[in-house]
Amino acid sequence: MPIPAEAFFLPEGSSGTLQGRIRAMVVEGILSGRLRPGEKMPSSRGLAEHLGVSRITVTLAYSDLVSSDYLMARGRSGYYVSETAPRAPQFPQSPARDESVDFAALTGARYSRLARVIKPEDWERYPYPFIYGQADVALFDHQNWRQCALRALGKRDFAALTSDYYERDDPVLIEHVLRTILPRRGIAARAEEVLLTLGAQNALWMAAQVLLGPGKRAAIENPGYAGLRAILEPSGAEILPVDVDEYGLPPERLPAGADVVFTTPSHQCPTNATMPVARRAGLIEAAAERGFVIVEDDYEFEMSFLKPVAPALKSLDREGRVIYAGSFSKSIFPGLRLGYLVASPSFIAEARALRAVVLRHPPGHIQRTVAYFLADGHYDALVNRMKTAYRRRRQVMEEAIAEQGLMVAGQGGFGGSSFWMRAPEAVDTEDLALRLRAQGVLIEAGRAVFHPARLSRDFYPRAHFSVSPARIPRGIAPIARAVKAPR
Repeated sequence: MPIPAEAFFLPEGSSGTLQGRIRAMVVEGILSGRLRPGEKMPSSRGLAEHLGVSRITVTLAYSDLVSSDYLMARGRSGYYVSETAPRAPQFPQSPARDESVDFAALTGARYSRLARVIKPEDWERYPYPFIYGQADVALFDHQNWRQCALRALGKRDFAALTSDYYERDDPVLIEHVLRTILPRRGIAARAEEVLLTLGAQNALWMAAQVLLGPGKRAAIENPGYAGLRAILEPSGAEILPVDVDEYGLPPERLPAGADVVFTTPSHQCPTNATMPVARRAGLIEAAAERGFVIVEDDYEFEMSFLKPVAPALKSLDREGRVIYAGSFSKSIFPGLRLGYLVASPSFIAEARALRAVVLRHPPGHIQRTVAYFLADGHYDALVNRMKTAYRRRRQVMEEAIAEQGLMVAGQGGFGGSSFWMRAPEAVDTEDLALRLRAQGVLIEAGRAVFHPARLSRDFYPRAHFSVSPARIPRGIAPIARAVKAPR
């Protein structure tokens, strides 16, 4: 007797095509042992009627399963579970565990205790998500990205997909980084001066691991990127917060004895200030005089849509004192997790060895897909489209903020994705964020971006990347009401 069609069902909310979901349903049944070798499957007609799909959809799914040796076809008899279908290993049922190891005490909770900015996993369902690090998928070039990804999956590029590069990177992508990305920042580099990373966060982590440790001193911007402080705190290095002004990090405020200075000169995170060229030159001069190195996080340089982008600190570097960190995650999409370090060959050699110990290299298919996306001009077209959209969204947000009488503490004169806002002193922005979430508005409290010794609770960054222009004013109004009527 065949397996009854009623034994199969498609879970609600599952993603993918109907054919793919039917295939996954049968595979799960075989691997779990519910469907045993030699058992006869329901007829394509019977399963189609039960699932409420077309018969051809079931037939195509069955044929695909035959090609993968999950099913076998027997002439006019029908489809059966293959005798040689993959099977999950069988183990005796595990006894209930009694978790007795206190890992918090064992590890000292070095990482879990760090201040983190936590976004709701379902942030997309909120109508007004004014939060960092997310993009509007409507602006992305899905069709051309898909074509580049399929091209990278082709037989010609199979080695790039399947090979272990060990310590190397995809030479095709490195070539385009050298020829098309770095020159627009004024940077001239050679292949041995570039290392691919899993985004800017990974680049900053590697820089910190190579340069810092107990007894070292790291100067950081205050307020500054919370993810950087989370990297530095477990390193054992002394963290020296330096208050920024309307032009970013002031070199004259740097404390004596700093070994490494971390800065975001293009768009300071979170105030959005852009460091003037004269100050950049002064910072490099100070590094030469006092013997420290600079890690330049070139945050959102692509988003300079109000004025021409300023040259990178690295482009002014003549002694190899600047280590440059860039990323494709903001300009293509956040989930890409692909970035790069540019520095002197001796530093890159050490960082490359570190990367090989931890993760070898970023996935080859992602590297080759991005290489084609750059080579075919899709990256530049995407950045131009994003600049146009974000310029419009910034204008709408600026007008809405002014209309509602909210206080802007910093917005930058070159562009960027956010405004740095200040609430009245009576308003705790952590409480404000919780109250607004209930109204469908997501904002982030500014506490996480301040050094604990110089904490402030009345600031909050507000991004406009993922909110459409039509929704921005409607999202600003409840913020204004909550700010003006604190608890």
